[in-house]
Amino acid sequence: MASHTDPTDPSTLPTPASPAGREGLEALLSHPDKALIGLDFDGTLAPIVSDPEQARAHPDAVPALAALAPTVAAVAVVTGRPAGVAVRNGGFAGVPGLEHLVVLGHYGAERWDAVTGTVTAPAPHPGVATARAELPGLLDRFGAWRGTWIEEKGGRAVAVHTRRAADPQAAFEALREPLTDLATRHGLVVEPGRMVLELRPPGMDKGVALMEYAREIGAGAVLYAGDDLGDLAAFTAVDKLRTAGTPGLLVCSGSEEVTELRERADIVTDGPPGVVRLLHTLANRMPPLSPSGM
Repeated sequence: MASHTDPTDPSTLPTPASPAGREGLEALLSHPDKALIGLDFDGTLAPIVSDPEQARAHPDAVPALAALAPTVAAVAVVTGRPAGVAVRNGGFAGVPGLEHLVVLGHYGAERWDAVTGTVTAPAPHPGVATARAELPGLLDRFGAWRGTWIEEKGGRAVAVHTRRAADPQAAFEALREPLTDLATRHGLVVEPGRMVLELRPPGMDKGVALMEYAREIGAGAVLYAGDDLGDLAAFTAVDKLRTAGTPGLLVCSGSEEVTELRERADIVTDGPPGVVRLLHTLANRMPPLSPSGM
C-alpha cells in the first residue's frame, strides 16, 4: 500500500511504500542537480472542475514550483492540454525561479520553455480535424446523453466530456465504442480519463514525453505525479527507467474517481493540495544548485 502524506505536518516527507520508491526519494534528495520533477496538470497541480477552461493551478502551486525548480535539474509539466493553455492556466510565465520549467503539451507534441517563452511543435495530424467535423453528428445520435460537450485542443486532439451529463458514467460508457470507431477510421486513438474521452494521434502519451525528456537532460532520478488514466503511461516510463538504473518515485494525486494510479504509487497525496505540500517539503530539503549546476 502506498504511503500517504500527512496533511497536518508539511515538514515531514512520507516514506514511500516500495523499496524502489524509497531508493527514488533518496536519489532525489542526495543528487537534486540530476533530478527531474514531472507533473501532470489537471487533477495534480490544478483541482478538477466541471469546465476545463476554468481550471487553474492551486494557489500555492506556483510558489511551490518556484521554490523547488532552482534546486533540481528540471521541472516538466506533462499534460494533454495545449502547452500555451497549460502555461496560461498555470500562471507559469515570467515567474522568477521557474527558469528550469518546461511544459510538454499535447503529450509532448508541443513544448514551452520558460527560458524562451515560446512554444515549438510539428504540424497537427490531419485526422484530428476530420474526426472533429464528424463529432457533432455522432453526439446528436446519442441525444439521451445531453450535457456532453466537445473540447478543442489546438487541432492536435479533441475531447468529449461527460461530467455535465445527467449520468456522467453512463454517458462515458455509451460513447466509448462509437468514439473508438470514429478515432480508428481517422488514424487516431481514444484515451479515456476522468469523465472524458480524448481522440488523439497514436504514439503520443505522457510516458513517451517523460522518457524522452529524461534522456535529453540526462536525469539521474525522476519523480512523476499524476491523477488520471493518462498518467499510467508516465508511471510505466518511470518503472522502465528504474529497471535501466535510474531511480524513480511515483506519486498519486489521490481521487475517488480513478484508483489505478493509487494502487501503483509509492506516495498518495490528498489531491492537488497534497501535491503542493509535497513539493514545498522537497524544496525545503534540497540545497539550491550551484551556478555551475544544470
